[in-house]
Amino acid sequence: MHEQLGVKKLFSRWIPHSLCEEQKAARVTWCVRTLERFHAGSSNSVYNIVSGDESWIYAYEPETKNQSRVWVFENELKPTKIVVSELRKENCNRRIILHHDNASSHTAHRTKEFLEQENIKLLDHPPYSPDLSPNDFYTFPKIKKKLRGHRFSSPEEAVDAYKTAILETPTSEWNGCFNNWFRRMEKCVKFRGEYFEKQ
Repeated sequence: MHEQLGVKKLFSRWIPHSLCEEQKAARVTWCVRTLERFHAGSSNSVYNIVSGDESWIYAYEPETKNQSRVWVFENELKPTKIVVSELRKENCNRRIILHHDNASSHTAHRTKEFLEQENIKLLDHPPYSPDLSPNDFYTFPKIKKKLRGHRFSSPEEAVDAYKTAILETPTSEWNGCFNNWFRRMEKCVKFRGEYFEKQ
């Protein structure tokens, strides 16, 4: 394949959305504002951020990035795939800044009303930006990899396994995740709002 046909195998590049210029600009604006607010990650306020989202835990093994590689000829464009990715009880004495995406359940009036009553401040998120969400680029892939191959007899068992995997993650890795988050914001600004993976 390599020598005779001159083809090579590349990873498909997962992108969540074909961004328009307005959406790219919104990503850059959010990154600049967030970098300034938290001093590029050096502010102590970073420790008040709790990142939240929801995800499926599968009983089967979903396709890995390595499994999605395809053969392409030397002059072909790189392939892409477009995909449409108990706070107060444990944090009663500190100001919580909740970061989650723009899913309708997160932006609903009742959700916002509840968070306001609980004195939880929201950190907004730019649309179509899983590459700027710690859950999407770190937490979910890492934990699902740890759970890969396990089968659960009930939803409760799956949730317990997920919680255990989260609690077993060292603090140093969470610190690395948040440092990476702010580096990703800087990359987003550098590439003018484009998705920047493998750039």
